Parts: sequence; C-alpha cells; structure tokens
Amino acid sequence: MNTTKQVIQANYSIGDLSKEFDITTRSIRFYEDQGLLMPTRKGQTRIYNQGDKVRLKLILRGKRLGFSLAETGRLFELYDADKSSAKQLSNMMGLIAQKKNELKQQLDDINAVLIELNDLEDNCQNILTQLTK
Repeated sequence: MNTTKQVIQANYSIGDLSKEFDITTRSIRFYEDQGLLMPTRKGQTRIYNQGDKVRLKLILRGKRLGFSLAETGRLFELYDADKSSAKQLSNMMGLIAQKKNELKQQLDDINAVLIELNDLEDNCQNILTQLTK
C-alpha cells in the first residue's frame, strides 16, 4: 500500500510566496512594511514561516472581500494580543460583525444592480429584435 504524506514546508522565500500567490515581491515587502508580515532574516534574506504564509493568504482574501489593510492589521493585532481575553475576543467579534454587515449590504446592492442590468439587457434585446424585423 502506497501512502504519501504531504510535507508542509517550514520556511519560504519571498520568491516562493510570490509565485504561490501570484503577486509581486514588492507587494509582499509592502505588507511587511505595514507590519502585517514579520519574517525572520538571515543576512539580507527574508525567511517566511507557515504563519506568515497563512497571514498572507488572509491579507489577500481580505483584500478581495473589501477589508482595508488597516482592518486586517487590527484583526491580526487583536488575535495576537491575547487569545484568552474576553475583551479582545469581543472586540474581534465586533469587527467581524461590522464587516459581515457591510458585505451583506454590498451583496444586496450587487443583486439589485444585476436585476437592473438584466432588465436593461432584455429591453435592448427586444428593441434589437424589433429593429431587425
């Protein structure tokens, strides 16, 4: 029986992460400058660990969902500060609830625009059909 174990790489170079997430090394350095990533260094070489990789994934997902880098940073700060503090967790849950409400409103707005665009498309198609008769 052939069983293959997936090996999780412990360390990554900036180039490794750049390729994996299809972003520029400059973007990764920018996130580092913003305090969102904190790689260790060996001379001039940045060494990213699994935690940095997860954070980068969360940063990029947050960006796609409309989180600002400041909001993402705040969530990281709250998470890192004290995972066992009720106050910290309550603050984090408040930020999450706020963002969920914003995203729901955006989704409602998108759905309304899609309905309007579908109606406009149908009207254009009807006029086009009448013009080509």
